[in-house]
Amino acid sequence: MAHVLLIDDDPGLIPEQVRQAFPAPGHHVVVAETGAAGIDLVRSNPPEVILLDMRLPDKSGLEVFQAIREIDARIPIIFVTMTKTADTAIEAMKLGAFDYLFKPLDLKQVRKIVGEALEVGRLRAPTVVSETVPDADVEGAILGGCAAMREVYKSIGRVAGQDVTVLIAGETGTGKELIARAIYQHSSRAKAPFMALNCAAIPENLLESELFGHEKGSFTGADRRRIGKFEQCNHGTILLDEIGDMPLALQAKILRLLQEQSFERVGGNETVKTDVRLIAATHRDLKALSAEGKFRGDLYYRLSVFTIHLPPLRDRGEDLPMLVQHYLRRFSRELGRDVREVDPAAIERLRSHSWPGNIRELQSVIKQALLQAHGPILLPQFLPEFTAATIDGVPTSSADPGNINLDIETFIRQRLTADSRDLYADAHGQLDRFLLASVLEYTHGSQHQAARLLGIARQTLRLKLRDLGLRVTQSVETDDENE
Repeated sequence: MAHVLLIDDDPGLIPEQVRQAFPAPGHHVVVAETGAAGIDLVRSNPPEVILLDMRLPDKSGLEVFQAIREIDARIPIIFVTMTKTADTAIEAMKLGAFDYLFKPLDLKQVRKIVGEALEVGRLRAPTVVSETVPDADVEGAILGGCAAMREVYKSIGRVAGQDVTVLIAGETGTGKELIARAIYQHSSRAKAPFMALNCAAIPENLLESELFGHEKGSFTGADRRRIGKFEQCNHGTILLDEIGDMPLALQAKILRLLQEQSFERVGGNETVKTDVRLIAATHRDLKALSAEGKFRGDLYYRLSVFTIHLPPLRDRGEDLPMLVQHYLRRFSRELGRDVREVDPAAIERLRSHSWPGNIRELQSVIKQALLQAHGPILLPQFLPEFTAATIDGVPTSSADPGNINLDIETFIRQRLTADSRDLYADAHGQLDRFLLASVLEYTHGSQHQAARLLGIARQTLRLKLRDLGLRVTQSVETDDENE
């Protein structure tokens, strides 16, 4: 349920529009007609997002904004203004406001921007780190007691208080964003903003504007000045997820920001100063990409001052039963089920899977099983069919090449129900997993022949296998193939 605070002295229209955009009982909208009343409400019952009018009867919007920032700078604030030039709102965004809207409100735009702000607020929620199943159902908890996860916890403790760049490496779905949040929440910037951006999810021509902002008229559709994430997040922390997919030209601008803490907006000449801590995450091997000229080596060395490697789920030993129990309890409540235990046979079946999608895939499987379940015990027959059987991490011939379209469709539908936020990369990874395993099976493990059939270099094939966590258990390569 979204808790929205509207600070606006409009007696009817604006509050009605906001309530229409976020109707009860699914949402809770509170209205304060003065700045002082709004500040008091923030102190007594902090909302998840604030809509703030620029003109109030007792204070200016900027004064209220500054007062709220002193109480809690993590609450996203969206300004509402009648003035189309919005100079004051833009100035407020430079100080850390989330965005601004024009009156009369466009309900579709209100839902979009407030939804984005709520997601930012979710990222700032406390992250629980536990080696056992928490007593309460906690969304976004980092769980695990295996040796590899204990090393991750130690790494968070070592680096959180140091104001240095951190690189989080791990396969898709291992929980890199949660680690970034834990670093932020244990840092000296914990009261300042935290923002996350997936570099692979934003079109290349829009990514620079999203990060650095743009000036009005700098390109087609730039009808107003936009303040980018690095300016909004001044004094805070930014997570650049999947930074390995960032275009080379933009990497140069990121390098300059790390070196000088300054940049120019797209289409602008003004040098903007900022103070942000950068955390980067990737499922790719940036060192190998830099050797191939696909990622800037100088940026890689700046990013990897401190690197945290997240283990894939298949390498986490006895963590699986604990994770299953945690998600069973959490999703049972969300889906209105009363499933309390897991049959040992179901656990064994889950253990036999290689989990190419890691934690994200496990969440999807548990949700699907709960939707099929009846009774208090999760039985093996409630579990979905996995798209491919695997041995040593390599899919076997049980995946029929003739059924590839059906497998991909099933995979995508599973990810949609799991509320995936990286579906493009996941789907391509799944296709690569099937394709590479099928070709290597055909060549009896010969990477030389497989690379030739695929039309790629052997080094590229090796990198793809490593990225996907695939291990080749047979090889018939001859001496001439190893030249």
